[in-house]
Amino acid sequence: MNPINASSHTAFIALGSNVGERVEMIEQACLEMERANIRVRRTSSLFETAPMYYLDQNPFMNGVCEVETSLEPLELLDTLQSIEIDLGRKKLIDKGPRSIDLDILLYDRQIFSHDRLNIPHKLMLERDFVLRPLCQLIPHEIAPFPGHSTTYLSHLKALPPPEPIPVATTHISKNFPPLCSTDPKRPTHIMAILNLTPDSFSDGGEHLTNDLSVLTDTVRDFIKAGATIIDIGGESTRPGSVPVGEDEELARVIPAIKHIRASIPEAANIAISIDTYRARVAEEACAAGADIINDVSAGLLDPEMLPTMARTGKSVILMHMRGSPSTMTKLTEYPNGVIQDVSKELLDRLAAAEAAGIRRWRIILDPGLGFAKNMPEDLTILRDLEKFRTDIEGLEYFPWLMGPSRKRFIGHLTGVQKASERTWGTAATVTASIAGGADIIRVHDVKEMWQVARVADAIYRGVS
Repeated sequence: MNPINASSHTAFIALGSNVGERVEMIEQACLEMERANIRVRRTSSLFETAPMYYLDQNPFMNGVCEVETSLEPLELLDTLQSIEIDLGRKKLIDKGPRSIDLDILLYDRQIFSHDRLNIPHKLMLERDFVLRPLCQLIPHEIAPFPGHSTTYLSHLKALPPPEPIPVATTHISKNFPPLCSTDPKRPTHIMAILNLTPDSFSDGGEHLTNDLSVLTDTVRDFIKAGATIIDIGGESTRPGSVPVGEDEELARVIPAIKHIRASIPEAANIAISIDTYRARVAEEACAAGADIINDVSAGLLDPEMLPTMARTGKSVILMHMRGSPSTMTKLTEYPNGVIQDVSKELLDRLAAAEAAGIRRWRIILDPGLGFAKNMPEDLTILRDLEKFRTDIEGLEYFPWLMGPSRKRFIGHLTGVQKASERTWGTAATVTASIAGGADIIRVHDVKEMWQVARVADAIYRGVS
């Protein structure tokens, strides 16, 4: 929390909203801070929390952001209050409903007292909805209260459990329910794979067509079978695949996305994901109607990808991979174990994503089954998926995607050489993924895997 230089300061701002489109309001507040030269360095997740003090109001969406500013404390307060007013905040009841709430929690390690502002915020240590997101950013720092020696994380653990427990939320779009990765009764989302390629390992050429009526039938079948997300890809990333040109990838995916959005009413509440590692493809796909950017390289294969993700404001899937599809099969050494090493490398990509301006509440993680991993690593991830969610500091609260469908290791175990015939083996991996806490399952066999997920949700999550 030390300032970068004499004129630059680090502050932590609490974010809250319980009126209207809560996530959009918080995101707009972050954009307004940026416009006011208050640089948002990092954000926490967003948590849906019950109101405190004044209870007769809607649940809040709460988070915390770390900012860099040259403003002095009262100047910062004036700027934040101006943003609140511009975004329509009207204070009618003390601690009552508000469209946006921006509170200064910390400013460097200063203690600041004024009749308009006290830093550290006097009530912060009694508020779970403040400490929980703050502990994602600085869990082991000590609050700069006089004579104080306890970390924020210790304070959070000492608080009585709130009722109900705050739920971490990942926003996708207005028409799609948020992912609630800490809700034990959340249903698993089925992501249908729509490969518009001639050479994918399992279904190459199956969906590559210029006949939009065929595409319409395919998408409708996916939705009828239970898919809530459709992942559209225009280039195979199977091991050893040969990249296609950017223009060819665009020619494959953009017309499909536009057609789904314009001509298939049943898809209005379905999220579209663009499966690409190219920034230009991602940006044009989002402009055409995609809601999610799914990058198998987590921004490593195109230096413009992370800034593009931030600029679009869309939700993103960051997958663990090493090298490229043509080299990853040689990069399978994990000296500290696959869970520890994948976690470390994903944390590095998270840091890069946050530095580029991607909000934490927009990020979904994928451990990358089959990508720079052999069968023992894939099986360990399936067996120990929950460790990513509970044992690795910095990976808590994220939703996870698992893509085990028809993978090579299933063929090795079962002796089924033809990928399209690995449905039974895939069913076992889908069940294991849900038992381990996956929020999204990416599959080819939508109808069958929806049934598997439905039963697994009932067993492991009590979803009836």
